[in-house]
Amino acid sequence: MDVGCGGGFPGIPLAIMFPDAHFTLIDSIGKKIKVVQEVIADTGLLNVTPVNGRAENVTGRFDYVVSRAVTEMKTFVGWVWNKIDIKEQGEGKLANGILYLKGGDLDEELSATGKPYAIYDINRFFEEDFFDTKKVVYIPR
Repeated sequence: MDVGCGGGFPGIPLAIMFPDAHFTLIDSIGKKIKVVQEVIADTGLLNVTPVNGRAENVTGRFDYVVSRAVTEMKTFVGWVWNKIDIKEQGEGKLANGILYLKGGDLDEELSATGKPYAIYDINRFFEEDFFDTKKVVYIPR
């Protein structure tokens, strides 16, 4: 589930990269979901379901929840935590959980969730200054 997907990032690229997985892209703004619907139609993607709504109202269970800084982390965890399936971790695979793109100093905000987490600096992969403070936060379920 991609929460606050906007025009489809990162959900659409992930759906292209992982054609055997299914992706639910959610945004509360209808015109953003219309863009996602157009991208799906133009690309012929069959593994994406767009949803115009709020994450906390979505039914279903998901292996992973991805997002790009839609709110502070404690609130976000409250919206999605019970929607993440609990499965045994497969060999060499990331356990189900949250993958969240966010910038800045996150330790205090993440500690408030009461959940274990890992932070991955994006600037290890990209040289542009924009990525200097950006991180991917992983919270396993």
